[in-house]
Amino acid sequence: MSTITAEALSATTLLRFATAGSVDDGKSTLVGRLLHDSKSVLVDQLEAVERASASRGQEAPDLALLTDGLRAEREQGITIDVAYRYFATPRRRFILADTPGHVQYTRNMVTGASTAELTVVLVDARNGVVEQTRRHAAIAALLRVPHVVLAVNKMDLVGYEERVFAAIAKEFTAYATELGVPEVTAIPISALAGDNVVDASPRMDWYGGPTVLEHLETVPVSHDLAHCHARLPVQYVIRPQTAELPDYRGYAGQIASGTFRVGEEVTVLPSGRTSRIAGIDLLGEPVDVAWTTQSVTVLLADDVDVSRGDLIVPSKDAPATTQDVEATVCHVADQPLTVGHRVLLKHGTRTVKAIVKDIPSRLTLADLSLHPHPGTLAANDIGRVKIRTAEPLPVDSYADSRRTGSFILIDPADGTTLTAGMVGESFAAPEPVTDSDDDGWDF
Repeated sequence: MSTITAEALSATTLLRFATAGSVDDGKSTLVGRLLHDSKSVLVDQLEAVERASASRGQEAPDLALLTDGLRAEREQGITIDVAYRYFATPRRRFILADTPGHVQYTRNMVTGASTAELTVVLVDARNGVVEQTRRHAAIAALLRVPHVVLAVNKMDLVGYEERVFAAIAKEFTAYATELGVPEVTAIPISALAGDNVVDASPRMDWYGGPTVLEHLETVPVSHDLAHCHARLPVQYVIRPQTAELPDYRGYAGQIASGTFRVGEEVTVLPSGRTSRIAGIDLLGEPVDVAWTTQSVTVLLADDVDVSRGDLIVPSKDAPATTQDVEATVCHVADQPLTVGHRVLLKHGTRTVKAIVKDIPSRLTLADLSLHPHPGTLAANDIGRVKIRTAEPLPVDSYADSRRTGSFILIDPADGTTLTAGMVGESFAAPEPVTDSDDDGWDF
């Protein structure tokens, strides 16, 4: 395995990305090839894969076994759960979510892509764009994933023909653009043979763009969430009540976005009570400033009633509270979502009772048309919903904050996750299409 110093790791950026696509398009094989060819696999891991492959009568190591860890996954040759893998090159660190392709496990694709900055959508070159490809593209657009890579896989099975790649890339790019996906990069690959995954393929000399790894290493990634709306969902109230700290009252949580400073005027939502930050504790030490993803304890100057589920925000930048939430959702449960459905809505660290008041529309994946007032959403449907909550919620638009603009609906009877929701407009406005001399895709 390649050695990367701690100093080099600290200097590199981090990219979170997910793989998606239909069943048997080769997602796990692509991930295994990425790990293998970038020398991110330990010797004992590779030996275990070689033994498992040999026991199944395969001559070459099945690199998909590097990610398909569940027994059922290996027996069926499919991915069921989200497999997270961590690896690094000298240029960048990666957190990868290998998500399932089967329509039954679309909910897991939503989970894997919800925190991703890039999604790799695989397409089998023999089959082209299929319904599940469209569904995953729609979910990537719905989750506002800023970068999408179309990996046209199994090019070896179509003779590495440029025209096959060009036709698929053109169809997918047009579809994704209509959804409002800001950027699509198409790459022809063979994950099994290793073509254009880590190393450039001599068998596709007509392609002059980056390999998958080159693109992952160089795609611009912005982690500057410190300048977004500052939001701190309260997870726990700390009251030691010891002799040393008789009056200590701290509000602990992970900063969802933005920056908090000692002395700043803040508002606690949904109550609307105001105070000033008297102190911030980080890892047991006082600090003057804290920012996104840091887990902190905030102390307020006034004795304000704050509990788990409340949201601490700057008074000058507080979101409005509402009991009427309109959002686009992806329904992930087998049980349908219907008008009048009584649910629990979990937003940040707060869970409230709610009722589905209306389902204005359902998205038709084939042509992106809207079916008005369907009355119900079945498993894997994407649609608009209007929800009335029992208590006010301080929600942001999902376009402004992926953390405080999202929620899930839960079945109050058994705790099953029913639906993943994004507040506000469903998809980004499509980019204007300009005329060009190429075939509708570029390198």
